[in-house]
Amino acid sequence: MSAATIILILLVGIIAGFINILAGGGSLLTLPVLIFLGLPSALSNGTNRIAIMAQNITAILSFRQSGIFHWKLGLLLALPAVIGSIFGAHAAIDLSDEAFNRILSIVMIMVLLVLVFRPHKQIRSRGVQLQLRQKVALVFIFLLIGFYGGFIQAGVGFLIISALSLFTQLNLVHINSLKVFIVGIYMFTSLAVFIINDQVHWLYGITLAIGTSIGGYLASRFAVKKGEKWVRIILIVVVIAMSIRLWYISS
Repeated sequence: MSAATIILILLVGIIAGFINILAGGGSLLTLPVLIFLGLPSALSNGTNRIAIMAQNITAILSFRQSGIFHWKLGLLLALPAVIGSIFGAHAAIDLSDEAFNRILSIVMIMVLLVLVFRPHKQIRSRGVQLQLRQKVALVFIFLLIGFYGGFIQAGVGFLIISALSLFTQLNLVHINSLKVFIVGIYMFTSLAVFIINDQVHWLYGITLAIGTSIGGYLASRFAVKKGEKWVRIILIVVVIAMSIRLWYISS
């Protein structure tokens, strides 16, 4: 745990927090970096969740202060996500490092396609009227999303945005408020599973959390369209390189 390693984690956290606000997918950087630093996959997975938890709590408070807080729908979808996340976290802990790295490598490429084509950009600003069958469908979908979030988490925001855009027809601002609320709740339970199984590196996790908070703040001040474009380009290049590296270190 050298000073250089701590500084590296802090810088990666700042970049990831910046990317999360402008483009999304910051965990696609933080999780592989923790693995490259020598942490086992389960320990990296648990450690990464401290930063995610911190950033989502900050975002929830920000949305609530802005008057955007769909707590009833959020709780309805968070409950199945919590159940799924507990099973997903246990599955991640039981998985071998080689298998986890291979799966993460494939997931990174799949999320990369979402970053390139950005289907969530098609969302239009409309109201929300959920029928019973839609609520039932969303509960089942968020059970699966919760499992994925508990298992890997990287790129789960895109899954939530896609699901909510299909059913609720809310605009992207309101969908993001629901996203951070749901993730914040199930992240608490999935993180607890990793903590109970001693799969959290607290120093790295807290350092990463500080970095992502700084990055998120800087990104919120960086309200320039061209900024998002270049962040997405850099993220795409880095994700390709890291996914390839993850695949071959598993060989």
